[in-house]
Amino acid sequence: MQIEETTLPGVLILTPQRHGDRRGFFSESWNRARMAAAGLDYDFVQDNHSLSSQSGTLRGLHYQSPPHAQAKLVRCGRGALWDVAVDFRAGSPSFGQWVGVELTAENGRQLLIPAGFLHGFVTRAADTEIIYKCTDYYAPECDGAVAWDDPDLGIDWGIAGPVLSDKDAAAPRLADITSPFAET
Repeated sequence: MQIEETTLPGVLILTPQRHGDRRGFFSESWNRARMAAAGLDYDFVQDNHSLSSQSGTLRGLHYQSPPHAQAKLVRCGRGALWDVAVDFRAGSPSFGQWVGVELTAENGRQLLIPAGFLHGFVTRAADTEIIYKCTDYYAPECDGAVAWDDPDLGIDWGIAGPVLSDKDAAAPRLADITSPFAET
């Protein structure tokens, strides 16, 4: 497993080794013992799988607040997406800063996003499938969002006029909410 740091502390790009032949490939996307030996001790309890039928579908920026905060390991099963993490930890020197990574079925890259970060993505191809692991169960009472197009964040999504849910279209700006996360 190749592990790359990003400009945000704790947000990592994990690229599993692929073993391929004429039939396709095999890849180990997560191995708890090997990752713990590398200092990544996560207990994933829920796997999610989402399909976005249209290119330009944007989901985010989402978070789940304590006591059900979630770290996520995100990968693309089919298609392509631009995956974004934003530091949402009050008091963090990198609060409000973001990093984006292209995840495709071909490149096999995964983005590891610790709890305390906003997460969002935009699809770059029709019928894109996103598969991600979470360290806590979904809790609707802890569900939150920040506006994807917040000018204070300045995220370059590479798209105008994305396909949005009603929730994402109405999400508040970062300046209008208080982060439930503190830097650790």
